Amino acid sequence: MKKLITGMAVLALLLTTQCTSAPKEFKISFDSSHEVSGRKFAIRDINPDLPRNWDEYNYVVLEFRITTAQRFHVGFTTDYGYNELRVMSYLPNGWNKLAIPLKFYRRLPDARIDLAATFNQPRYTGWINLGGKRGELHGIDSIGIRMRVPIGNPELEIRSITLTVDDPGDEYLEEIYAVDEFGQHNLVQYEEKIASLEQLQDEWSAEDKEMEGIQPDYNYSNYGGYLQKQVKGSGFFRTEKIDGRWWFVDPDGYLFLSHGVDCVNPGGGGHANNLDKRANLFRELPPEAFRQSVRNRPSASYGAWNLYRRYGEDYRAKANEMVVKRMDWWGLNTIANWSNAEVYNLKKKAYTLQLRGLAMDGNLMGLADVYAPGFAARIDSGMKTYLPANKDNPWVIGYFVGNEPSWLGQEARLCDLILEGESRPIKTALEEYLQNGGSTPEGKKEFIYRTFNTFLQTVNATMKRYDPNHLNLGIRFGNLNELDESLMEICRNAFDVLSFNCYALEPDKEMMDRALRLTDTPMIIGEYHFGTIDRGMAQSLWQVGNQQQRGVAYRYYTERGYAHPGLIGTAYFQWCDQDLMGRASDGENYNCGLIDVTDRPYKHQVEAMMETAKRLYDVHSGTIQPFSQAPEKARGHGSIPDYWNE
Repeated sequence: MKKLITGMAVLALLLTTQCTSAPKEFKISFDSSHEVSGRKFAIRDINPDLPRNWDEYNYVVLEFRITTAQRFHVGFTTDYGYNELRVMSYLPNGWNKLAIPLKFYRRLPDARIDLAATFNQPRYTGWINLGGKRGELHGIDSIGIRMRVPIGNPELEIRSITLTVDDPGDEYLEEIYAVDEFGQHNLVQYEEKIASLEQLQDEWSAEDKEMEGIQPDYNYSNYGGYLQKQVKGSGFFRTEKIDGRWWFVDPDGYLFLSHGVDCVNPGGGGHANNLDKRANLFRELPPEAFRQSVRNRPSASYGAWNLYRRYGEDYRAKANEMVVKRMDWWGLNTIANWSNAEVYNLKKKAYTLQLRGLAMDGNLMGLADVYAPGFAARIDSGMKTYLPANKDNPWVIGYFVGNEPSWLGQEARLCDLILEGESRPIKTALEEYLQNGGSTPEGKKEFIYRTFNTFLQTVNATMKRYDPNHLNLGIRFGNLNELDESLMEICRNAFDVLSFNCYALEPDKEMMDRALRLTDTPMIIGEYHFGTIDRGMAQSLWQVGNQQQRGVAYRYYTERGYAHPGLIGTAYFQWCDQDLMGRASDGENYNCGLIDVTDRPYKHQVEAMMETAKRLYDVHSGTIQPFSQAPEKARGHGSIPDYWNE
């Protein structure tokens, strides 16, 4: 009997041990062999106290750790279906708390001036890119995490989900610092990482010595045109169709393709923003002289501090000269949009500019209230002040009007926002238009088109009045396929060049064919890029598997683009990587630069640019085929297949 009791006691002990085993792990191991990998977890398993109806709450707060900077989707199963958005964490390999505003799931984003401002939402431990589905958060029973084309089988673990009414803020929950004294990610290791100032100085010296050698010959003219062919020069940049193919023509008459880079700004991409909210992230901040205020919050520039370490007191002038040397070496002939005036005012490279003071309104999704009294006079006043200084400058290619207006394809919503908004002239004009029979969706679209046409014609006429020598480079649209024939006609009558941004594996040939057929106008790609996750930054709008593949992707995209008879310019986005802990405006932290925060070029990227620069004239002339090797692990940031790898 005693033995039986003992046996029963042992069994009871075993059962008790099983019932009180270690807490359940809520971990996802993403499978890199799958297009999409992820898991769902029952909310009650993670936090049984959460309600199924979230109407009374404004934030869902996650405590998680992920081993990668790669973006992932966070979604919830509701009575209305599955609802998700994208998250990029600034803190791979560290526990952190991220508060996601529930309004991002419930409703469409607020009206903003362009697409990035509309869909990118900054936080302090990461940033959020809004998804397409919206709905009430009722019947919540599970959370889903998934990733597209995961690199290196990363893992994510969740340890807490809570709901709050007020914003609890975000928090880095580790003791080890996340950013080192050079502005590099301290939680991520990679082969090219700088470990000491002596190592960094050696690498800078090696680059200086290399540039003392024989510079590659791209057969460029003084302005960056091709010495292979000269036609009539006008003293300024213009466009011309020759043998069925469009070209820029430089001021001396040489055929020209604008092979450029956006945001050329030495020392950029190294700002540490919102220091008051992130005190435990940084090992050692730059000295006080390299600190400033961004959007009324303290920040510091590791990029500028590293340039000071390289060049000393006169670092700005020397860094600007180094930009020109690098562009000469890499075959780049254009300083593209949003670049530093100190660089382009050296007048050693052709450059593009952005028109200022055009009264585009974020509340109008980037449109302007052309019905407001004095609208044309304000445009005139702004251009009268700004344009004459550049009128006789042969280095200016032309002016852009705007970037990625967010109203495109959302004309009915914009009309609704105008009608629901404050009293203003555009609202009065819209109400009168609707009363006269324009209340259908097509009628609302027509009103927006008429307004847009008035805006463009006013801007173009005013620009040509004060600067007839330079080109109107148009608006960098997010997608030319969203421009119907009416909009194409409006653009054809207002622009000298049709511009668009195109984040893709390669430019869409059918889209460009259609645009050329409808407008017979040459085209510029204003933005594109490729990145990866090995530096602890997000992988850009188009990811690739590693740094070497960034160069492959560049050659594949750029050469295939210039093979089109209508494409005469590209601008890679951007010169420096974005800020490691997110740019102040919208949180983006892409590994998309030619230069890292320590002022070192990405070797594979710039070598690819050099090879492509040597071939562009012949590729565009149609005498050689474009580079044909596609990159590995290349995927965009758009919607992903609607299935689960449970």
